[in-house]
Amino acid sequence: MIVRLMGEGQWRVDDDLAGRLQELDDEVGRAVDAGDEAALQAGLRALADQVRGAGTKLDDAELLPSDAVVPPVDLTLDEARELVHGEGLIPDVLHGELGQLG
Repeated sequence: MIVRLMGEGQWRVDDDLAGRLQELDDEVGRAVDAGDEAALQAGLRALADQVRGAGTKLDDAELLPSDAVVPPVDLTLDEARELVHGEGLIPDVLHGELGQLG
């Protein structure tokens, strides 16, 4: 699975991480719904940390389609509301392929 960290590049992560990323995406969605900017930023930080910690950074010259995009930690609540509505940051379309994450 390819995950883009906005402003940082792309990482290849094992599909086994999909469930954990979905859990964190759900936390981000709850933070947005609650209007909790601190929880939003913590959730985005946790998503990015998981990707960096478990993934392999792709060379900047290698551009592949991203399966998921993680916005920067300084995303505002208003910006997050625009991104998170509907499927969230981690699209549900992958649920069937990866078992957990979509």
